[in-house]
Amino acid sequence: MITKNLALVTGANGHLGNNLVRLLIDKGIPVRASVRNIKNTAPFVGLNCEVVQADITDKRSLVKALEGVETFYAVGAVFKLWAKEPIKEIYDVNILGTKNTIEAAVEAGVKRIVYVSSIAALNYKNIPIKESDGYNSDRRDWYYNSKNDGEILAFELAKKHNIELVAVLPSAMIGSVAFKPLSTSYNFIDMVLKKKVPVETNMSINWIDVKDVAEGCYLAATKGKNGERYILANSKCTSIKETTKIAKELFPSLNIKMPIPVPKIVLYMMAGIMEMMSKINGKAPILSIKDVSMFFGLQPDFDISKATTELGFDPKPPIIAVKEAMLYLAKKEGL
Repeated sequence: MITKNLALVTGANGHLGNNLVRLLIDKGIPVRASVRNIKNTAPFVGLNCEVVQADITDKRSLVKALEGVETFYAVGAVFKLWAKEPIKEIYDVNILGTKNTIEAAVEAGVKRIVYVSSIAALNYKNIPIKESDGYNSDRRDWYYNSKNDGEILAFELAKKHNIELVAVLPSAMIGSVAFKPLSTSYNFIDMVLKKKVPVETNMSINWIDVKDVAEGCYLAATKGKNGERYILANSKCTSIKETTKIAKELFPSLNIKMPIPVPKIVLYMMAGIMEMMSKINGKAPILSIKDVSMFFGLQPDFDISKATTELGFDPKPPIIAVKEAMLYLAKKEGL
Protein backbone atom coordinates (compact mmCIF):
# COMPACT_ATOMS: atom_id res chain seq x y z
CA MET A 1 0.00 0.00 0.00
CA ILE A 2 1.29 3.46 -0.96
CA THR A 3 2.04 5.76 1.98
CA LYS A 4 0.92 9.31 1.18
CA ASN A 5 3.87 11.51 0.15
CA LEU A 6 6.49 8.92 1.18
CA ALA A 7 9.68 9.52 -0.82
CA LEU A 8 12.66 7.26 -1.37
CA VAL A 9 16.07 8.74 -2.15
CA THR A 10 18.75 6.34 -3.37
CA GLY A 11 22.41 7.23 -2.94
CA ALA A 12 21.29 9.10 0.18
CA ASN A 13 24.77 9.34 1.68
CA GLY A 14 26.13 11.03 -1.44
CA HIS A 15 26.43 14.76 -1.98
CA LEU A 16 23.15 15.35 -3.82
CA GLY A 17 21.29 12.48 -2.16
CA ASN A 18 22.01 13.64 1.37
CA ASN A 19 21.17 17.27 0.66
CA LEU A 20 17.94 16.16 -1.04
CA VAL A 21 17.00 14.09 2.03
CA ARG A 22 17.55 17.17 4.21
CA LEU A 23 15.46 19.37 1.89
CA LEU A 24 12.53 16.93 1.83
CA ILE A 25 12.59 16.60 5.63
CA ASP A 26 12.52 20.40 5.94
CA LYS A 27 9.45 20.41 3.68
CA GLY A 28 7.70 17.96 6.01
CA ILE A 29 7.84 15.06 3.56
CA PRO A 30 8.35 11.56 5.04
CA VAL A 31 11.65 10.25 3.69
CA ARG A 32 13.21 6.83 3.33
CA ALA A 33 16.92 7.02 2.57
CA SER A 34 18.71 4.09 0.95
CA VAL A 35 22.44 3.40 1.05
CA ARG A 36 24.64 0.50 -0.01
CA ASN A 37 26.44 0.43 3.34
CA ILE A 38 23.92 0.57 6.19
CA LYS A 39 26.78 1.10 8.66
CA ASN A 40 27.52 4.51 7.12
CA THR A 41 25.40 6.48 9.60
CA ALA A 42 27.31 9.78 9.82
CA PRO A 43 25.32 11.53 7.02
CA PHE A 44 22.05 10.87 8.87
CA VAL A 45 22.89 12.00 12.41
CA GLY A 46 20.04 14.20 13.66
CA LEU A 47 17.87 13.56 10.59
CA ASN A 48 14.30 12.33 10.99
CA CYS A 49 14.26 9.71 8.27
CA GLU A 50 14.25 5.97 7.80
CA VAL A 51 17.55 4.54 6.54
CA VAL A 52 17.51 1.25 4.63
CA GLN A 53 19.98 -0.82 2.64
CA ALA A 54 19.66 -1.01 -1.14
CA ASP A 55 21.99 -1.32 -4.11
CA ILE A 56 21.13 -0.28 -7.67
CA THR A 57 22.76 -3.49 -8.94
CA ASP A 58 20.40 -5.58 -6.77
CA LYS A 59 16.81 -5.19 -7.97
CA ARG A 60 15.27 -7.12 -5.07
CA SER A 61 16.84 -4.72 -2.56
CA LEU A 62 15.34 -1.80 -4.49
CA VAL A 63 11.88 -3.39 -4.60
CA LYS A 64 12.00 -3.85 -0.83
CA ALA A 65 13.20 -0.28 -0.25
CA LEU A 66 10.40 1.03 -2.50
CA GLU A 67 7.53 -0.65 -0.64
CA GLY A 68 4.85 1.97 0.05
CA VAL A 69 6.79 4.74 -1.75
CA GLU A 70 4.87 7.34 -3.78
CA THR A 71 7.76 9.38 -5.23
CA PHE A 72 11.12 7.83 -6.08
CA TYR A 73 14.16 10.10 -6.38
CA ALA A 74 16.60 7.92 -8.31
CA VAL A 75 19.88 9.60 -7.37
CA GLY A 76 22.19 6.62 -6.79
CA ALA A 77 24.76 6.00 -9.53
CA VAL A 78 28.50 5.67 -10.06
CA PHE A 79 29.96 9.16 -10.46
CA LYS A 80 33.58 9.02 -11.51
CA LEU A 81 35.37 10.01 -14.70
CA TRP A 82 38.17 7.44 -14.49
CA ALA A 83 38.51 3.77 -13.65
CA LYS A 84 40.97 0.99 -14.49
CA GLU A 85 38.10 -0.84 -16.18
CA PRO A 86 35.64 1.96 -17.07
CA ILE A 87 33.13 -0.19 -18.94
CA LYS A 88 32.83 -2.66 -16.08
CA GLU A 89 33.17 -0.20 -13.18
CA ILE A 90 31.16 2.74 -14.55
CA TYR A 91 29.09 2.01 -17.67
CA ASP A 92 27.77 -1.45 -16.87
CA VAL A 93 26.90 -0.50 -13.27
CA ASN A 94 24.95 2.62 -14.27
CA ILE A 95 23.07 0.92 -17.11
CA LEU A 96 22.12 -2.06 -14.95
CA GLY A 97 21.23 0.37 -12.16
CA THR A 98 18.88 2.27 -14.45
CA LYS A 99 17.17 -0.93 -15.61
CA ASN A 100 16.74 -2.12 -12.02
CA THR A 101 15.55 1.30 -10.89
CA ILE A 102 12.64 1.46 -13.34
CA GLU A 103 11.65 -2.18 -13.09
CA ALA A 104 11.75 -2.13 -9.26
CA ALA A 105 9.62 1.03 -9.17
CA VAL A 106 7.04 -0.59 -11.43
CA GLU A 107 6.96 -3.75 -9.31
CA ALA A 108 6.60 -1.74 -6.10
CA GLY A 109 3.75 0.40 -7.47
CA VAL A 110 5.59 3.75 -7.31
CA LYS A 111 3.61 6.65 -8.79
CA ARG A 112 6.42 8.91 -10.04
CA ILE A 113 10.17 8.77 -10.63
CA VAL A 114 12.56 11.71 -10.66
CA TYR A 115 15.52 10.27 -12.53
CA VAL A 116 18.79 12.08 -11.90
CA SER A 117 20.69 12.15 -15.17
CA SER A 118 23.49 14.62 -15.93
CA ILE A 119 24.50 17.40 -18.30
CA ALA A 120 26.78 14.67 -19.67
CA ALA A 121 23.70 13.40 -21.53
CA LEU A 122 23.23 16.61 -23.52
CA ASN A 123 24.23 17.51 -27.08
CA TYR A 124 27.17 19.95 -26.90
CA LYS A 125 27.24 20.87 -30.58
CA ASN A 126 25.27 24.10 -30.10
CA ILE A 127 25.89 26.74 -27.42
CA PRO A 128 23.95 27.55 -25.28
CA ILE A 129 23.09 23.90 -24.70
CA LYS A 130 19.43 22.98 -24.29
CA GLU A 131 17.33 19.88 -23.69
CA SER A 132 15.66 19.88 -27.10
CA ASP A 133 18.99 19.47 -28.94
CA GLY A 134 18.99 15.77 -28.07
CA TYR A 135 21.68 13.52 -26.69
CA ASN A 136 25.47 13.46 -26.61
CA SER A 137 27.07 11.87 -29.67
CA ASP A 138 30.62 12.09 -28.25
CA ARG A 139 31.49 8.54 -27.13
CA ARG A 140 34.97 9.13 -25.69
CA ASP A 141 34.00 9.06 -22.00
CA TRP A 142 32.36 6.03 -20.36
CA TYR A 143 30.73 8.02 -17.57
CA TYR A 144 29.20 10.35 -20.16
CA ASN A 145 28.11 7.30 -22.17
CA SER A 146 26.49 5.74 -19.09
CA LYS A 147 24.45 8.86 -18.30
CA ASN A 148 23.52 9.38 -21.95
CA ASP A 149 22.44 5.80 -22.60
CA GLY A 150 21.01 5.43 -19.08
CA GLU A 151 18.62 8.34 -19.53
CA ILE A 152 17.45 7.06 -22.92
CA LEU A 153 16.86 3.62 -21.38
CA ALA A 154 15.00 5.13 -18.42
CA PHE A 155 12.52 6.91 -20.69
CA GLU A 156 12.07 3.81 -22.86
CA LEU A 157 11.34 1.57 -19.87
CA ALA A 158 9.07 4.14 -18.22
CA LYS A 159 7.01 4.39 -21.40
CA LYS A 160 6.92 0.60 -21.78
CA HIS A 161 5.69 0.09 -18.21
CA ASN A 162 3.47 3.19 -18.14
CA ILE A 163 5.08 4.83 -15.13
CA GLU A 164 5.62 8.59 -14.77
CA LEU A 165 9.23 9.69 -15.11
CA VAL A 166 10.87 13.12 -15.19
CA ALA A 167 14.62 13.47 -15.78
CA VAL A 168 16.79 16.19 -14.25
CA LEU A 169 20.26 16.98 -15.59
CA PRO A 170 22.54 18.69 -13.03
CA SER A 171 25.88 20.30 -13.77
CA ALA A 172 28.91 20.40 -11.40
CA MET A 173 27.40 20.38 -7.90
CA ILE A 174 29.21 22.06 -5.01
CA GLY A 175 28.37 23.57 -1.64
CA SER A 176 26.52 22.71 1.55
CA VAL A 177 26.81 19.53 3.58
CA ALA A 178 29.30 16.96 2.32
CA PHE A 179 31.00 13.87 3.67
CA LYS A 180 34.24 12.28 2.52
CA PRO A 181 35.10 11.15 -0.01
CA LEU A 182 34.10 14.40 -1.72
CA SER A 183 32.42 14.22 -5.11
CA THR A 184 34.56 14.88 -8.20
CA SER A 185 33.16 18.41 -8.54
CA TYR A 186 33.46 19.38 -4.88
CA ASN A 187 36.94 17.86 -4.71
CA PHE A 188 38.12 20.29 -7.39
CA ILE A 189 37.15 23.23 -5.17
CA ASP A 190 39.11 21.57 -2.37
CA MET A 191 42.13 21.24 -4.69
CA VAL A 192 42.00 24.95 -5.53
CA LEU A 193 42.03 25.85 -1.82
CA LYS A 194 44.94 23.48 -1.21
CA LYS A 195 46.93 24.92 -4.14
CA LYS A 196 46.89 21.72 -6.15
CA VAL A 197 45.87 23.37 -9.45
CA PRO A 198 49.15 24.93 -10.65
CA VAL A 199 48.41 25.25 -14.38
CA GLU A 200 45.62 26.77 -16.45
CA THR A 201 43.94 24.02 -18.47
CA ASN A 202 41.68 26.37 -20.47
CA MET A 203 38.64 24.51 -19.18
CA SER A 204 35.44 25.98 -17.79
CA ILE A 205 32.99 24.43 -15.35
CA ASN A 206 29.29 25.04 -14.83
CA TRP A 207 29.09 25.36 -11.05
CA ILE A 208 25.73 24.88 -9.34
CA ASP A 209 24.85 24.85 -5.64
CA VAL A 210 23.79 21.34 -4.63
CA LYS A 211 20.91 22.81 -2.59
CA ASP A 212 19.53 24.38 -5.78
CA VAL A 213 19.75 21.01 -7.53
CA ALA A 214 17.96 19.37 -4.60
CA GLU A 215 15.23 22.01 -4.88
CA GLY A 216 15.11 21.37 -8.64
CA CYS A 217 14.56 17.66 -7.99
CA TYR A 218 11.63 18.47 -5.70
CA LEU A 219 10.21 20.89 -8.26
CA ALA A 220 10.52 18.20 -10.93
CA ALA A 221 8.56 15.81 -8.71
CA THR A 222 5.77 18.31 -8.08
CA LYS A 223 5.67 20.37 -11.29
CA GLY A 224 7.65 18.49 -13.93
CA LYS A 225 5.87 17.10 -16.96
CA ASN A 226 5.92 13.35 -17.44
CA GLY A 227 8.45 12.31 -20.10
CA GLU A 228 10.34 15.61 -20.01
CA ARG A 229 13.97 16.44 -19.12
CA TYR A 230 15.15 19.57 -17.31
CA ILE A 231 18.63 21.08 -17.09
CA LEU A 232 19.55 22.00 -13.50
CA ALA A 233 22.54 24.27 -14.06
CA ASN A 234 23.55 27.90 -14.21
CA SER A 235 23.31 29.62 -17.56
CA LYS A 236 26.99 30.64 -17.53
CA CYS A 237 30.11 28.63 -16.83
CA THR A 238 33.18 29.74 -14.84
CA SER A 239 36.79 29.25 -15.91
CA ILE A 240 39.36 27.61 -13.66
CA LYS A 241 41.19 30.93 -13.68
CA GLU A 242 38.06 32.75 -12.43
CA THR A 243 37.45 30.05 -9.82
CA THR A 244 41.01 30.39 -8.52
CA LYS A 245 40.69 34.18 -8.44
CA ILE A 246 37.65 33.86 -6.15
CA ALA A 247 39.67 31.68 -3.75
CA LYS A 248 42.63 34.06 -3.87
CA GLU A 249 40.45 37.05 -2.97
CA LEU A 250 38.45 35.15 -0.37
CA PHE A 251 41.47 33.73 1.47
CA PRO A 252 44.47 36.07 1.03
CA SER A 253 46.30 34.37 3.91
CA LEU A 254 46.46 31.08 1.97
CA ASN A 255 48.69 32.76 -0.64
CA ILE A 256 47.00 30.95 -3.54
CA LYS A 257 48.77 31.51 -6.86
CA MET A 258 46.97 31.98 -10.14
CA PRO A 259 47.38 28.96 -12.47
CA ILE A 260 50.08 29.29 -15.11
CA PRO A 261 48.88 29.12 -18.74
CA VAL A 262 50.51 26.31 -20.74
CA PRO A 263 50.11 25.18 -24.38
CA LYS A 264 47.69 22.39 -25.18
CA ILE A 265 50.52 20.06 -26.22
CA VAL A 266 52.07 20.43 -22.77
CA LEU A 267 48.75 19.53 -21.15
CA TYR A 268 48.64 16.39 -23.29
CA MET A 269 52.14 15.47 -22.11
CA MET A 270 51.25 16.10 -18.45
CA ALA A 271 48.03 14.09 -18.80
CA GLY A 272 49.92 11.20 -20.39
CA ILE A 273 52.35 11.04 -17.48
CA MET A 274 49.52 11.21 -14.95
CA GLU A 275 47.68 8.37 -16.70
CA MET A 276 50.78 6.17 -16.61
CA MET A 277 51.09 6.80 -12.88
CA SER A 278 47.40 5.99 -12.40
CA LYS A 279 47.85 2.58 -14.02
CA ILE A 280 50.46 1.86 -11.37
CA ASN A 281 48.83 3.30 -8.24
CA GLY A 282 45.18 2.79 -9.19
CA LYS A 283 44.27 6.39 -8.33
CA ALA A 284 42.40 8.63 -10.76
CA PRO A 285 44.65 11.10 -12.59
CA ILE A 286 44.09 14.79 -11.89
CA LEU A 287 44.13 15.31 -15.66
CA SER A 288 43.67 12.76 -18.46
CA ILE A 289 44.29 12.88 -22.20
CA LYS A 290 40.55 12.46 -22.67
CA ASP A 291 39.90 15.50 -20.44
CA VAL A 292 42.17 17.67 -22.58
CA SER A 293 40.71 16.44 -25.87
CA MET A 294 37.08 16.80 -24.74
CA PHE A 295 37.09 19.91 -22.56
CA PHE A 296 39.96 22.19 -23.63
CA GLY A 297 38.41 25.50 -24.66
CA LEU A 298 34.83 24.27 -24.12
CA GLN A 299 32.42 26.88 -22.75
CA PRO A 300 29.47 24.83 -21.44
CA ASP A 301 26.82 27.55 -21.11
CA PHE A 302 23.22 26.38 -20.89
CA ASP A 303 19.74 27.52 -21.79
CA ILE A 304 17.86 26.89 -18.52
CA SER A 305 14.67 28.64 -19.59
CA LYS A 306 12.67 25.39 -19.66
CA ALA A 307 13.43 24.60 -16.01
CA THR A 308 12.92 28.23 -15.05
CA THR A 309 9.55 28.53 -16.80
CA GLU A 310 8.03 25.10 -16.11
CA LEU A 311 9.52 24.35 -12.68
CA GLY A 312 10.30 27.75 -11.19
CA PHE A 313 13.99 26.77 -10.95
CA ASP A 314 16.02 29.77 -9.76
CA PRO A 315 19.64 28.89 -8.90
CA LYS A 316 22.01 31.27 -7.15
CA PRO A 317 24.76 32.76 -9.37
CA PRO A 318 27.86 30.58 -9.80
CA ILE A 319 30.17 33.08 -8.09
CA ILE A 320 28.06 32.95 -4.92
CA ALA A 321 27.88 29.15 -5.12
CA VAL A 322 31.67 28.95 -5.42
CA LYS A 323 32.24 31.35 -2.51
CA GLU A 324 29.86 29.48 -0.21
CA ALA A 325 31.41 26.13 -1.15
CA MET A 326 34.90 27.45 -0.44
CA LEU A 327 33.88 28.89 2.91
CA TYR A 328 32.29 25.58 3.91
CA LEU A 329 35.32 23.51 2.93
CA ALA A 330 37.80 25.95 4.49
CA LYS A 331 35.96 25.71 7.80
CA LYS A 332 35.61 21.95 7.55
CA GLU A 333 39.29 21.48 6.69
CA GLY A 334 40.52 24.10 9.17
CA LEU A 335 42.23 26.19 6.50
